[in-house]
Amino acid sequence: MQQPHCPGGERAKGLPVAGTLLLLIPLGLSLLPLVGCGATSPARVAIGPPPVSEAGTIVDTLHGVDVPDPYRWLEDQDAERTRGWIARQNEYTDSVLHELPGREALRELVGEMLQFEAIGAPVEAGGRYFYTRRRPDQDLSVLYVREGLAGEERVLLDPHGLSEDHTIGASMLDVTADGKRIVYGVRQGGADEVELHVRDVDTGEDLPDVLPTALYLGITSLPDGSGFYYALFGGEGPRVCFHALGSNPATDPVVFGEDASFEELLAPAVSEDGRWLLINALTGTSGPTRILLKDRAQDGPFVTVSDDGETHSVATFAGDRLAITTDWEAPNRRVMLADVARPEVEHWVEIVPEREGIVVESAAGIGGRLLVSYVEDVRTKIALHELDGTLVRQLEFGAIGSAGLATGRWTSSEAFLTFTSFHVPPTIYRYDLAAGEPEVWARIDIPVDTDHLEVTQVYYASKDGTRIPMYVLHREDLERDGTSPTILTGYGGFNLSLTPFFDPTAATWVQKGGVFAVANLRGGGEFGEVWHEAGMLDQKQNVFDDFAAACEFLVAEGYTSRELLAVEGGSNGGLLTGALLTQHPELVAAVVCTYPLLDMIRYHDALLGRYWVAEYGSSEDPQQFEYLLAYSPYHNVHEGADYPATLFVTGDLDTRVDPMHARKMTAMVQARNGSAEPIMLRYHIRAGHAAAPPVRDQIEMVVDSLSFLAWKLGLELD
Repeated sequence: MQQPHCPGGERAKGLPVAGTLLLLIPLGLSLLPLVGCGATSPARVAIGPPPVSEAGTIVDTLHGVDVPDPYRWLEDQDAERTRGWIARQNEYTDSVLHELPGREALRELVGEMLQFEAIGAPVEAGGRYFYTRRRPDQDLSVLYVREGLAGEERVLLDPHGLSEDHTIGASMLDVTADGKRIVYGVRQGGADEVELHVRDVDTGEDLPDVLPTALYLGITSLPDGSGFYYALFGGEGPRVCFHALGSNPATDPVVFGEDASFEELLAPAVSEDGRWLLINALTGTSGPTRILLKDRAQDGPFVTVSDDGETHSVATFAGDRLAITTDWEAPNRRVMLADVARPEVEHWVEIVPEREGIVVESAAGIGGRLLVSYVEDVRTKIALHELDGTLVRQLEFGAIGSAGLATGRWTSSEAFLTFTSFHVPPTIYRYDLAAGEPEVWARIDIPVDTDHLEVTQVYYASKDGTRIPMYVLHREDLERDGTSPTILTGYGGFNLSLTPFFDPTAATWVQKGGVFAVANLRGGGEFGEVWHEAGMLDQKQNVFDDFAAACEFLVAEGYTSRELLAVEGGSNGGLLTGALLTQHPELVAAVVCTYPLLDMIRYHDALLGRYWVAEYGSSEDPQQFEYLLAYSPYHNVHEGADYPATLFVTGDLDTRVDPMHARKMTAMVQARNGSAEPIMLRYHIRAGHAAAPPVRDQIEMVVDSLSFLAWKLGLELD
């Protein structure tokens, strides 16, 4: 199943969709410096004035308030005037970054960190195992198939030949139960839209079926491989269609969606026996959900499983029953079970109850049992339950980190799980539910020594006294004397829990004597729906206050100083860093703000912005307009304010968060900045939001950000 709203871009067959309909995601933290230990005086670099951006005179009057928008003209991405402006901005950024010392050595070091062999969790179907692998000398992941667990692997899909510059990628979105066909998507750069293809696994050849480039969600094949359901969103509105193999995609019938609201995201799933069609529907990315079920054998109507207009429930198949993760009368969520013959809410039976301090993330029916993922104290765990709720065992991974349900089927006791932490590279486990403990199936070998790294969880008080958790990664011998260059990141939105993850550049940064911190801000899902609601809509300012308090805590506790502290964040995290930039420019020395939302008055009219109104609100509403204007970074850049050195990053192929945000914000801050610090934009022509670019392009992107941060934090590149 494709997930244009989540990390990884796809969901393996058989897993629940809980947590998969988030729209804004944190970008990878491969922006962290690989540097020598200790701070020095920043290298002297001649910085010229930024390009002049002509200010327009547009003023909108909204709810009786005049709202100037002097850089509205930069919203027209294809205009000759805008393209010229982009070229000048990149030239200015080059004039600064290319003069920084040590870039060649840094490029070599970054290459070592990023050019490692990576492997994805396998999907088993028909005795075949499908998985991705990227060799150190490759830009893109290649799809392999193996006959049996120990069989010889062969290449099934290699996207390197799709474009000379390797900017066109491909990924498996679904596989038929017999393992004979796959549905895969072809993506241009980092765009969310994909073109669908079907490949015969035996021959390695594509079938004639090609579905046009669009925003797809929920690719789910019939067990006999005769066709697949898919959901579309955007464009003409949400709908679920069915494509019979060999038919004309233009005639694919709509099976659901006529009564769906435009903001709904629909995720279809077919039961393993092919009889039932399940649809999880979410209003925007944070609104209430509804669940519908259809008996395909009887061609019956869709039955409403849940639709109260308030709560959030997600269902997945567990044989002839539905496992439902819900916050109905349970803000921390619980797991309910329903018979497909009587799926209505009045027939639900509680299997895993809500527990204080523990947030259920998802449940998956595998091997006749339930694997339940949950968050406790900002770390994920997995437990195995019988269908009556009895706890079979708690899975242990030997460290604080993030455990994930990867793939598995109801009729097989084999499951694949993932685990990672700040100091533990991603590891894939094969788990025989009948036999007991998981065994390592694959571990990513990254050339970073993590033996002497330590993860500390701390708590600090936000502006209103709320206790906020934060992870701090540092060396065992760290001396808290305020001299450690520090990177702070966060997210704080869309009910997304920011649990420990591994990044090779972060680990290397810490290995060299730096500090890396992740603040678990309100708006996330770390402590359930109450925590989420405390950082959304009119409570969004809490998130920014939490982040500012994290900066102050790191300085007060001696981890770093203001001169050695930088913040970075992407997407919704870009909004976070943009708000810190405008509200508290005095707290940090540098900001890296990637693929961000920054104009909160017009965001809902651009690209996929309409799906985020349930999270942020809309300026069309008088009350919501008031608080959006109060924190919107673009509208709160003050004339003559001393802003820290800032690098904005975006690209043409971001079809999720409109690049106009970064363009307009760059122009605004450059024009009003009262300090001598550079305000720069790195604008990528072939990159976007949804997928990682080719490794060679990743290296250049990281070198830009790392050299910038190392320079501003006074670090000698090693």
